[in-house]
Amino acid sequence: MARTRWGIIGPGSIAHNFADGLAEASSGELAAIASRSAERRQSFGDRYNIESARRHTSYEALIADPDVDAVYISTPHPFHAALSIQAMRGGKAVLCEKPAGLNAAEVTAVTEVAAQQGVFFMEAFMYRCHPQITRMLEILRSGEIGELLHIRTAFGFNAAFDPASRLYDRALAGGGILDVGGYPASLARLVAGVAADKPFDEPAEVKGTGRIGRSGVDEVAYGLLKFASGFTAEIACAVARAMDNSALIVGSKGTLKLDDPWVPGRNAGPSDATLRVTVGGEERVEEVKDPRHLFAFEAEAASRAIADGKTEAPSPAMTHADSIGNNTVLDRWRAEIGYRTVAEEPATNRVIPGIMPPGMPAIPKLKLDGVDLPVSRLVIGCDNRNTIAEGATVWDAWMEAGGNAFDTAFVYGGGHHEKVLGQWIAARGVANEVVVIAKGAHTPYCTPDAIEAQLDISLERLGLERAPIYIMHRDNPGVPAGEFVDVLNRLHDKGKIGIFGGSNWSVDRFADANRHAEANGLRPMSILNNNLSLAVMEKPVWAGCVTSNTPETLAYLRNNDVIHLSWSSQARGYFLPEALRNRLPADTAPETCFGGAANEERRRRAGELAQKYGVSPHNIATAWVLAQSFPSFALIGPRSPGEIASTLPALGFTLTAQETAWLNLED
Repeated sequence: MARTRWGIIGPGSIAHNFADGLAEASSGELAAIASRSAERRQSFGDRYNIESARRHTSYEALIADPDVDAVYISTPHPFHAALSIQAMRGGKAVLCEKPAGLNAAEVTAVTEVAAQQGVFFMEAFMYRCHPQITRMLEILRSGEIGELLHIRTAFGFNAAFDPASRLYDRALAGGGILDVGGYPASLARLVAGVAADKPFDEPAEVKGTGRIGRSGVDEVAYGLLKFASGFTAEIACAVARAMDNSALIVGSKGTLKLDDPWVPGRNAGPSDATLRVTVGGEERVEEVKDPRHLFAFEAEAASRAIADGKTEAPSPAMTHADSIGNNTVLDRWRAEIGYRTVAEEPATNRVIPGIMPPGMPAIPKLKLDGVDLPVSRLVIGCDNRNTIAEGATVWDAWMEAGGNAFDTAFVYGGGHHEKVLGQWIAARGVANEVVVIAKGAHTPYCTPDAIEAQLDISLERLGLERAPIYIMHRDNPGVPAGEFVDVLNRLHDKGKIGIFGGSNWSVDRFADANRHAEANGLRPMSILNNNLSLAVMEKPVWAGCVTSNTPETLAYLRNNDVIHLSWSSQARGYFLPEALRNRLPADTAPETCFGGAANEERRRRAGELAQKYGVSPHNIATAWVLAQSFPSFALIGPRSPGEIASTLPALGFTLTAQETAWLNLED
């Protein structure tokens, strides 16, 4: 079997450990390094006998080296995600030191790039690859200590304070949780997985406390996790306090203790570990002995998986989903103690390049009368990003893909989601480059006198003076439609809004509003924002929701050239593969709201047409919305850059009028 040839980016102390372990792995070998420091290149290269031509002065040169199959990244934390993406876009497999990103959103993006490129990626938790973890899982699954109830585990040490050290420097994402908190969190989730008969489990609750030190990072942190199975965990970490770095797992019949779960052999080897099983007051001691270096197990697991053409190493090594889940816990833990990284500051300028795959169709734009900028035909919903770190990862990718339209509302997240979007707009300085669609007047505050007050609050949150497009979020049939038109015209004349319209309005009410506008010399409503998807909404997703996929509404839109912005344009995932359709609550799931024989036939036809165009049925459904004979925009809700990328193939072709009608069973 060919050996995996490794290049190391960031030849520091941890890289020495990996290189020492790699020297004992049968499936891999060290071929190259990259460092901007001539001294490090020489000392590291000399120690590991790396030929001069493979001692690269830039990371780009190492990634381009044809004699390198895989890259090990051990730079400070803030550079992990960007370098991983850069290496994978260059066709290299990647093993990246923890954490794989500064937050779960970055880690999600990294794993999506791995899937797009078809290359290996693994977050480097070396302890997961040690034989003691395999033996631990065997004991737990055997039932010897009974039903699993609880784990108590910590990883903490007392490092001398140095504000320039990566452990204490906030600019380098220092602190205990990001440096070593991932160890106890990942072990707790692994053991919780055994309790739930899964590879790992995610906590339903995360509570925490800790100490933020003088340099602004968490020096000590304690966490409590509770899982749906009833399993609980106490976890702790520190860079400024020595801790009992063991793990005690409690079962209904006894306990299992790992004396040193993290660094048996203190990295150098032999990597001997001790497990203590206590049942009925009697202790049984097991020694897991191995002469190799601790990092040899990780180096072997990654090298063999790469040589075998795998994109992930097998569990208990960190899989993609495991890494995303673990970093989600770290995000929640940090939020509990109030530690924000530089990526989570409102004024962050952190942009990670290369998240979007190259060669994708750009999102087209359409010029609308009354809107200064051409508007992207796909509009991104901004109702699910809770921090600027989460938002930036998606919204930067959106702009990269050609999108410039953002849909938000006064009620989203109790106003928090507007604030987050506003932070991103300000941080990027793109107020004059984006089209923000603001919505207000949601039930029960759907009254003429509530609209301006809500709009003023929304504009303040967004940091904007004007909303280019304003939409009433709901209708109130108890109020004459003309009264709403009067208010919206006043707001337009004040310069607070551009064009305007209604969401979840019937065409009768919409027409009534515009008859009032015409009779009184006012601007009419020009945009209708209802559900419009290839699958017809059979059950309203939420009370008061209206579909435009009726013959009468479609005819009205065509005959009056009304702009239509479709929410849930992809029918909440109805056209996705079956395994991906069940991620929403049962009462608003795609089969609940869009299920039925007619829609099943539409889905079948979408699948048939998808084969013709070489895309997914999901893409056909999006293309159907865009192919309407009136100005039609599709609102989508991607939660990651990969979900944006999976939508873009819908832009690479145009359905014919005959295909559009056939898909909607109009034949």
